[in-house]
Amino acid sequence: MKDFSLLEKKLKLKFKNRDLLIQAFCHRSYINENPDFSLGHNERLEFLGDAVLELVVTEHLYSKYPSETEGELTSWRAALVNTKILSETSKELEFDAFILLSKGEDSEIGRTKQSILADTFEAVIGAIYLDSGYDLCKIFIERYLITKLSRILKLGLHKDAKSVFQEKIQSKNGVTPVYKVLQESGPEHRKLFVLGVFVKDEMIAEGKGYSKQEAEEEAARKALEIKGWNNN
Repeated sequence: MKDFSLLEKKLKLKFKNRDLLIQAFCHRSYINENPDFSLGHNERLEFLGDAVLELVVTEHLYSKYPSETEGELTSWRAALVNTKILSETSKELEFDAFILLSKGEDSEIGRTKQSILADTFEAVIGAIYLDSGYDLCKIFIERYLITKLSRILKLGLHKDAKSVFQEKIQSKNGVTPVYKVLQESGPEHRKLFVLGVFVKDEMIAEGKGYSKQEAEEEAARKALEIKGWNNN
């Protein structure tokens, strides 16, 4: 078993119930492979953490930026809580070293998957909330995530890539891009979509996500990179 006391020191946290922290790192595959393990997987904690995360970020943006519109704040929030940023933050905190995975999932570089890293980050927030309450969650999220907002705004990462790509294509080619589902996999409650973005009959890029919207956004972002339209 991993030494989770090391993680507590790194995060400057002290759990009253350390089992909550350990459970936050238990992937479903690990429980399936170790059915006698005393704790469950982290999906319920992830569900709770997702809600707490959104509230903390929303409250922060509402309080700190009183002159911004609802639409602007919504795009900023979406950029802060998306899978890419959450997985990056999780990796920076070295959460990947503590995730409990099945041997099969681990051998397939499971601990480096963006979705698993992001889900773990949300599960940790859920665990902190249950163990210590909202205020400590707020401190944790502000310290490790909200500090990234200035970089996100500077690099324009808050902009909706799908809308930007459509504007560029329509102005340059006079056509509207079309998104098509290329593949669906996984259980109904956690289905992974692969979509391609097409201009006429040419596929420009493809994206993956646990919703069609997420996959479309990734495809559009990649298409902007391929076309060299990120900064113009």
